[in-house]
Amino acid sequence: MSPDKFFAINTLEQPWEERFNEKIGKALFRKNLYTDPTTGAEIRLVRYPAGIINPLHTHPCGHGMYVLEGTLVTHNGIFGPGTFVWFPEGEAMEHGASAEGDVTVLFITNKSFRIDYVA
Repeated sequence: MSPDKFFAINTLEQPWEERFNEKIGKALFRKNLYTDPTTGAEIRLVRYPAGIINPLHTHPCGHGMYVLEGTLVTHNGIFGPGTFVWFPEGEAMEHGASAEGDVTVLFITNKSFRIDYVA
């Protein structure tokens, strides 16, 4: 995908990519929508299965989550559909799905993504 050309993605036709997370021993799911070739910023759909919380970690980027379905559980509260949550670069955080069901979010970073777990 080129940032200077129009494109459209039907996310309903795009399969979920299963990404096993060794730290939590479970898979998370994503659909990559866009990565900026210059900054590394990313936009993707992410789905956490019910009850899966990504434990305390940091990122070298800021990132936001717009809750589309389900309930997002974080270290700073619980958020439902229609809520946008921003996590600043370097902040120690936890986030994932409530025990009641999966959560699907639109995930946006401001530069290249990496996850660093806090020991």
